[in-house]
Amino acid sequence: MEEHQIKSNSQKISFLTRVADRLFSLPQYLLPHHALSRLVYRATQIKVTWWKNGFIKYFIKIFKIDMQVAEKSDPEAYENFNQFFTRSLKPGARPVADGEKALISPVDAVVSQFGALVGDGKNYLIQAKGHNYSVDSLLGGHSGWASKFHGGQFVTLYLSPSDYHRIHMPLEGHLLETVYVPGRLFSVNKATARCVPSLFARNERLVTVFETQVGPMALIMVGALCVSGIETVWDGGIPRPPATDVQSKVYGESEPVISFQKGDEIGRFNMGSTVILLFGADQIQWAETVQFETKVQMGQLLAQRK
Repeated sequence: MEEHQIKSNSQKISFLTRVADRLFSLPQYLLPHHALSRLVYRATQIKVTWWKNGFIKYFIKIFKIDMQVAEKSDPEAYENFNQFFTRSLKPGARPVADGEKALISPVDAVVSQFGALVGDGKNYLIQAKGHNYSVDSLLGGHSGWASKFHGGQFVTLYLSPSDYHRIHMPLEGHLLETVYVPGRLFSVNKATARCVPSLFARNERLVTVFETQVGPMALIMVGALCVSGIETVWDGGIPRPPATDVQSKVYGESEPVISFQKGDEIGRFNMGSTVILLFGADQIQWAETVQFETKVQMGQLLAQRK
């Protein structure tokens, strides 16, 4: 599996692709990320019938969305576009892999990167060829948690606009801490991943740390351009307008214990983005079906507990 990871990340990028990546990414440094995202959010809340129905039907057509698996299959049944975008699915539409040792994908997504942490101290995640970033920076400088994942495993899951945008629990566990980390809102597609250094450690994000059967597990919800909100089922949305400093909340002390079963919904993206999972050393083994740039669905087997 590690051999595949190294091979996948060493693929050569053509000169024209590199130029296109630059042209797409560089203007984003100048954009008012948060103001633009707030504007998009307001647009997705409009309830005017002709606007929301037209927008939803256009989106379904362009991104070839299968409405047969949606709990509300009628596009006109949604109050606004955001309600459609964060739609729930019919029971059984995403079967959850069974087995005591099974860990599931928390989202519908493409596997952007996965494998063992690399570099000195095995403390770096691979973003793209030539771009690595540290666990410590991803977790907002929370070195106490970062040390728990040194030598461990990670997976980066990219949600496209066509995906189901609710986030579910990969395995049974209880919430230990959340850390809100303010930041920019660069796009998180392939082009920016190849061009913007430490992309996922620069964007606004919500770090959630759980105690599980494989020890501590971090699930990081990363915001992106026009992603106007990250929500959790226990605490609503992240700060709006965005806070300027890191904010953490510890559970099980002053806050109540919050537990989840495998497959339980834990949050959602109001517009798409990325989820990153971190596991400690010698705790999991990736499923053979998990490969670089392959599609996974929520509930699909992602790894096995050792």
